[in-house]
Amino acid sequence: MPAIPTHPPSRKSRLRGAIYGLLVGDALGVPYEFSSAAELPKPGLIEMAPPAHFQRAHPGVPPGTWSDDGAQALHLLKVLLGGHVAIETQLAEGLQSWMASAELTPDGRVFDVGIQTQEALSRLARGVPPHQSGPYEERNNGNGSLMRVLPAALLPAADDGVFIERARRQSLPTHGHARSLLACSLATLISAGLLEGFTFVQALDQAQDRLEEMTVEMEKEELRVLLDGRLDAPNGSGYVVDCLWSAVAAVLRTRTFEDCVRCAICFGNDTDTTACVAGGWAGLLYGEESIPLRWREQLRGKHLVEPLLERLIACWD
Repeated sequence: MPAIPTHPPSRKSRLRGAIYGLLVGDALGVPYEFSSAAELPKPGLIEMAPPAHFQRAHPGVPPGTWSDDGAQALHLLKVLLGGHVAIETQLAEGLQSWMASAELTPDGRVFDVGIQTQEALSRLARGVPPHQSGPYEERNNGNGSLMRVLPAALLPAADDGVFIERARRQSLPTHGHARSLLACSLATLISAGLLEGFTFVQALDQAQDRLEEMTVEMEKEELRVLLDGRLDAPNGSGYVVDCLWSAVAAVLRTRTFEDCVRCAICFGNDTDTTACVAGGWAGLLYGEESIPLRWREQLRGKHLVEPLLERLIACWD
C-alpha cells in the first residue's frame, strides 16, 4: 500500500491524479457493478480482475477498462480544453460521437450506458437543443452527469461562479433537473478546493457554504434535498444524491487512494460510478503517486489520456 505523502502533492500530480484516479476507480469498479455489498469480495480482494469464484459484471470487458463514466469525463475535458463557450453544445456533439463511434474508449466499444443518457441522446438525435435534451423531471436524477463532471474543476477559473456554470452546463444535455445540476455544482466546488490544497473536510465545508450562498431562491428546496442526503447511510446506488454522498463517505472513511476506491466499491450497486467519483477526489487529494502502480499499469487506453493531460497541465503554466 502506498505510504501517505509526507509533503503535499504538486499541482501537476493532483491534476494527473484526478484524471487517472477517476479512470482507475471506474475501471476497478466495472467488474463488481450490480452486486450488493453482501455479494462482494472482501476489500483486500478487490482488484481489476476479481477472484475466480466471483460472478463478474460485463464478462466480455477486459480488466482495466474504463466504462461510459471515464469516456464521458474525457469528452468533457476535451471540450473544456478547446475553450468552447457553448459547453453543452460541444459536449452533446462529443457524446453523440462517443455513442456512434466509441471515441475515447480503450477498445472502440461502448458499454454500460445509462437509460437516462440513452434517452437524452435519442432526443438530441431528434433535434432537441442540448440545453433542453436532458430529462428534467424528479425521477430523472441518475448520476450520469455527476460521474463526468470532475474536469469542470481542473481548468483555471476566475471565481466559483465559473466552476458552477461549467458544472451545470455540462449536465444539461443528459440531466436537466435542478437536483442534478446542484449535485454537479457541489462536486465541482469540492474538487476545486482539493486542487487548491485544502483537506477534504475543508473543501467539503467550503463548497457547501459557497453553494448555499450562490443558489437562487427557486432552487433552495432542491439544495436542501441534496444536502440532507448526508444523513443517509451510503449504498452506492445510481441516484445522484446517494452517489455523491457515498463517494464523500469513501473519502472521509479512508486515508489512502487504494482504501478509498475499495471502500467506494464495497458499498455495492453502481460500483464503477461511486469509485469513479471517489477516485477522482482521492487522486486530487493524494496525487498521482498515491494510485497503486499495478492499477496504473493495468489501466488500458492511457495513450488516449496522455495528450489531454499534457494540454491540461499546460493551461496552468
